[in-house]
Amino acid sequence: MAKKTAPLLPATERLLTQFGERLRLARLRRRLPAKQVAERAGMSPLTLRSLERGGAGVTMGAYLSVMQVLGIETDIDLLGKADPVGRELQDARLFARAKPMCRAPALPPPAAQAREVAEQEPSKDADWIEKHGFISAGALAALLDLPDRS
Repeated sequence: MAKKTAPLLPATERLLTQFGERLRLARLRRRLPAKQVAERAGMSPLTLRSLERGGAGVTMGAYLSVMQVLGIETDIDLLGKADPVGRELQDARLFARAKPMCRAPALPPPAAQAREVAEQEPSKDADWIEKHGFISAGALAALLDLPDRS
């Protein structure tokens, strides 16, 4: 007695049907009769007919045999090659495990400098700047103390 396969979702069944149809069209484009392709692939014409209709009970090996007869067996290498979902899952695990090798020492926020800038340039964000330690571009330039090039 043959083993039963798990039922496929309707969308997956459509994909399999479309694949079988593409194999049928490839055979017809090559003007090969079904009986000849079935013989070359080592299957009965009935199995080939089921395969071309996208039968879920047909083995993967049978699909590959027909692809080999049609000269398109290397197309199987394209299946699952991109795998964007798998790559996202893999990357998520990698980044979760990755720990920085070394960190630069954290510098204290230049609150005094921020207060000076806030006094020179009154801003509604002065409290936020003092709380979070961020300062304006002008204050950063003053910290650099670059020589005048004029």
